[in-house]
Amino acid sequence: MNRVRHSVLAGQAALTALGSYVLVESLRLGLWNDLGPGPGFFPCVLGGGLVLLSLIWFVQERAGVQSAAAPEAADGSQVRAVVLSLLVLAAALPFIGFQAGVFLFLMYHLRLRARTSWIKSLAVSLCGSVGVYYLFTLALRVSLPEATIIPLNLIGL
Repeated sequence: MNRVRHSVLAGQAALTALGSYVLVESLRLGLWNDLGPGPGFFPCVLGGGLVLLSLIWFVQERAGVQSAAAPEAADGSQVRAVVLSLLVLAAALPFIGFQAGVFLFLMYHLRLRARTSWIKSLAVSLCGSVGVYYLFTLALRVSLPEATIIPLNLIGL
């Protein structure tokens, strides 16, 4: 077994083990309660998905299924831009709130980094910021950061 196959097998085993651990621990938290999904529901779905995808990956490797596209080397500048913008977003959320912060984050990546059109960038950024905010606050009853800067807070951000 060559070195690449050995590392792929180790990665598959590690992901399967991680997913199994998350799945078992989420069952201890409880999947459902009187109000709806319990604290273990979402981790259970993620753990089960990770195990399933790891097993599919293992079967594909054993069957010799090759992906259509050759793997690309990671662009270091792209990775740095994403990590740096996530750090800026995390630092700015308490001040500008979730809606404005995620809107600016998405606009930066869609319009400036990916060079998508203005209309598509605005539409995706609005849905990704305002839409997700209301989904979490109204439907799921999860509080997200609101702006502490007075002008932004006054307009509901």
